[in-house]
Amino acid sequence: MAANGSPQQNRKPLQVMQINRREDDQDRLQREAAEARAAANAAAEKAQRLEQAAGLSSPARPPQPPKPQDSQPLGSDEERFGMGEMEGMTMADLLGAPDDKPKPRATASSTPERQQPRSVDDFDFDEEAFLAALDEKAPVGTTGEVVTGSVIGLESDGVYVDIGGKAPGFMPKSEAGLGVITNFRERFPKGLEIEVLVTREQNADGMVTVSCRALALRKSWDRVKEMEKAGKVVQVIVNGFNRGGVTCDLEGLRGFIPRSQLQDGENHQELVGKKLGVAFIEVNSETRKLVLSEKRAAVAALFTDLEVGQLVEGQVAAVKPYGLFIDLGGVSGLLHQSMITNGSMRSIREVFDQGDRVKALITELDPGRGRIGLNTALLEGPPGELLVDKDKVMAEASDRANRAQSILKQQEQSAG
Repeated sequence: MAANGSPQQNRKPLQVMQINRREDDQDRLQREAAEARAAANAAAEKAQRLEQAAGLSSPARPPQPPKPQDSQPLGSDEERFGMGEMEGMTMADLLGAPDDKPKPRATASSTPERQQPRSVDDFDFDEEAFLAALDEKAPVGTTGEVVTGSVIGLESDGVYVDIGGKAPGFMPKSEAGLGVITNFRERFPKGLEIEVLVTREQNADGMVTVSCRALALRKSWDRVKEMEKAGKVVQVIVNGFNRGGVTCDLEGLRGFIPRSQLQDGENHQELVGKKLGVAFIEVNSETRKLVLSEKRAAVAALFTDLEVGQLVEGQVAAVKPYGLFIDLGGVSGLLHQSMITNGSMRSIREVFDQGDRVKALITELDPGRGRIGLNTALLEGPPGELLVDKDKVMAEASDRANRAQSILKQQEQSAG
């Protein structure tokens, strides 16, 4: 039976078969690990080429040569498959890019701009263009500023005016001017160039509020102030009254004349519609107060007939420690104590007393404040002549005035 070689005699022992099968598995695993390492090295080389072509500065990863394998069995899966060599690699490193075509190697001259640090000097900078751009974006129109624009549109409640900003200025209908405007469209045709005052700065949309009326009022106040400064008498028409006085219109402004400043204050209601000559008492644009006086106008009218160097005659109305007030017929002049005589005077009453008639020269005129400065010292011959012979000086005042006027002219020329 042994000679026949039964299957049981040809079958290897179970232990030997298990060893051979394990060796076969190890060989297969070693081959697979070597193939995986080769694929990983090829992927790493390809990733390096792609990074260099793209301008990326990742450090080159040199391919790792396969480690010599000994006949000893590997322990863990990491040792068996070489996982340590793939540490830090991404899926892109392993798989590579879809485009397998090699890209040209990046050089220093072809390095993308984003990889080259740039300074301010590398950029073109035009200072004039920069400032011009700032001016274009700067807000147009600050409160109180006068600007010139053109009408670009009309609405039922106002006018749109192009003043050069990013949005047009808007002028409410109530701010279109002084008085009543009957034909709004005819008054503001498109393209009309007008001067306006900015009353409110730009809102979130860049629009400013402008006004013709506010600008007209400002100009009116300026003109009235000049009239007051010059001491002018102006003509007004009374258009209303109340318990305290009457009202009138002057340069588009509402003026008020108190009853105490009227020539006929008892019947002031009868003055409506009549023309009066008035002078200025108070002009205040901030409080919008314009107070006028008919009585002061009568005094101001006298100033038109007076001039510096003129000889006038009046009566002493009051004696004060600092001088004499001389009534010149509706207007008072001040004869200051220093202007009475060139001599040494112990008391003002030593020369003139209340009720005395006095001839004096006008040396100062201020119509705006109603002031007249007088001088008698210029009429003296020797200093202090008024103290010893007042009557002679007063009798010869006309002749002496001519000499005094020459002195005043010389003083004016020296001062000029």
